[in-house]
Amino acid sequence: MQSHAPLSLPRRSLALALMGAISLGLVACGGSDDEPDYKAIELNIAHINDHHSQLEPIAAQTLTLDGVQTQVDLGGFARQTAVFKSLAGTPNLLKLHAGDAITGTLYYTFFKGEADARMMNSICFDAFVPGNHEFDDSDIALKGLLDALAAPANGGGSACKTAAVAANITPQAGTALAPTGGTPYLQPYTIKKIDGVDVGIVGLSPAVKITNSSRPLATTEFGDEATAAQKAIDELKGKGVRHIVLLSHLGYDADKAIAPRLSDVDVIIGGDSHSLLGDFNSVGVTTSSGAYPTVVKNKSGETVCIGQAWEYAKAYGLMNVKFDDRGSVTQCGGQARLVIGDNFKRKDSAGVWQPLADADRQALVTKLATSAQVRVTTPDATAAQTLSTYTGQVAAQKAITIGTASEALCLMRVPGGSNRSTGVVGCENANTLARGSDAAQVVAEAFLSASKRADFALQNAGGVRIPIPAGPLSMNTAFTLLPFTNVLVEMNLTGAQVVAALEDGVSSHLDAAVPSDGAHPYAAGLRWSLDMSQAKGQRFGNVQVRNKTTGAWTAIDPAKTYVLVTNDFVANGGDGYATLGALYKTGAYVNTYLLYTQSFVDYVKAKGTIARPAAGDYSHQSVITKAGVTLP
Repeated sequence: MQSHAPLSLPRRSLALALMGAISLGLVACGGSDDEPDYKAIELNIAHINDHHSQLEPIAAQTLTLDGVQTQVDLGGFARQTAVFKSLAGTPNLLKLHAGDAITGTLYYTFFKGEADARMMNSICFDAFVPGNHEFDDSDIALKGLLDALAAPANGGGSACKTAAVAANITPQAGTALAPTGGTPYLQPYTIKKIDGVDVGIVGLSPAVKITNSSRPLATTEFGDEATAAQKAIDELKGKGVRHIVLLSHLGYDADKAIAPRLSDVDVIIGGDSHSLLGDFNSVGVTTSSGAYPTVVKNKSGETVCIGQAWEYAKAYGLMNVKFDDRGSVTQCGGQARLVIGDNFKRKDSAGVWQPLADADRQALVTKLATSAQVRVTTPDATAAQTLSTYTGQVAAQKAITIGTASEALCLMRVPGGSNRSTGVVGCENANTLARGSDAAQVVAEAFLSASKRADFALQNAGGVRIPIPAGPLSMNTAFTLLPFTNVLVEMNLTGAQVVAALEDGVSSHLDAAVPSDGAHPYAAGLRWSLDMSQAKGQRFGNVQVRNKTTGAWTAIDPAKTYVLVTNDFVANGGDGYATLGALYKTGAYVNTYLLYTQSFVDYVKAKGTIARPAAGDYSHQSVITKAGVTLP
């Protein structure tokens, strides 16, 4: 393979010039025209990303099918397995996973990657790049996932070998991912033979995001993505590999930005940003981030094809890339498609969702067979059976004790409001006290503990569903306390915006035409005086922030930027949190994809015994009710 000469010619232009010179020489000597450098090939790439342990389908999702709003089961890994198996006859097929396989559901909470590995092996990906969430439980969690992928008992070993690629991650020798005397778990790239031609697959993980928001070992180095990618590409070129696929967990915008910085990259299959690419307006999905594939140019001015396939095993991408006999991309196409079941529901005349009659259901299946946006798929029976062995264990796991409450954690929504702790010993008069909900307060403390970056945490009262009696605390208690599928979101906002958000939460139940006391705010690392007898904008006073290192409390600075962690419902403006919602809609947030219930479970396990916070750590330091009564 030719290396770059000090001329400003693209690699393939330079190759053509050199081959032309050689050809002229051969003709002058009576020789024949040169043969092409490479066979012209067509590459097909099937891919998913960011499934986040979402192994079951997401029920009752509303799509517009044949022009009518219709509820469907969306995604599910057993359906993905069926899709990928149906592609087995596709020529020159690569199967890729662009990272964040784990964290987000009980399948990770209870099985730490084993269930994900078994389901991934039912597809058998050619390559996988670690995302930032593969490091949420340190390098050891990623090692566990890769061990599970390789285990013959999980369908790995000789049956399925998935290469883990990450060119910009360097674990220290002797640590989990680089065991002494063993084979390193991560390689910068892997090479696949496609139709007799070598194709290089280079992995890239998000360095800053992993370092700032996950929990890698301090000794693991995360290098600059573009520098590491080019080094790996150059090594592949030195081995004669001319077709390069970048398997990236950097995000859609970062993928578009890195392509022009790299020579010789042809395709980028991405993850991290959960981007749905393509036009899905006809099925009622308007969240597309761009075209599928998105076409940009690399540093040499050559075509690069970019693809990503949304999130949570809802969709898959199938990209088709054509190369000429010089190894240049001449065309790329394909489509991302949503994977759905065939149990359809539509509203009847009373507005109630009802299953379609069988004849109508079958007619709709027939119409959708030609859809470019959705694929009706029956779950793969073997994969579904594998998953069921874990689903059955989830119920048993919920009974496991995770810790103890040394005293009752009482529940109410608004201090001075109704007591939601009836029958819980120690909570008889809790609603008459200024501190408000112990349970919501402890949940906020758990969220703050889960976030490496946050200065304080916010939880809406209505998101916490039960009081916690003194005594053993089980998994089932945790998932009854926090039953939703919320994840934790980090947001940068000024002190003035923080206070405005607090005012939003209280206004939502004091001023709204349809009041919601579930909006009432509770916080960790943040405290205040609250006077609900005042007008909006004048209710919060003496707002203070706790230093995470020293524990000292200081007045909030209206101009200073802080990091808030909260659940994604509140972050997105739910329960009237308009200030946060406006920021969220600009993209000014980081979704940690940490399941909020799992974060509480981890907090309880780490502490062993939980109790009410110290009086000075409660968010409500003093409260005057709407009626002007000062609570003790």
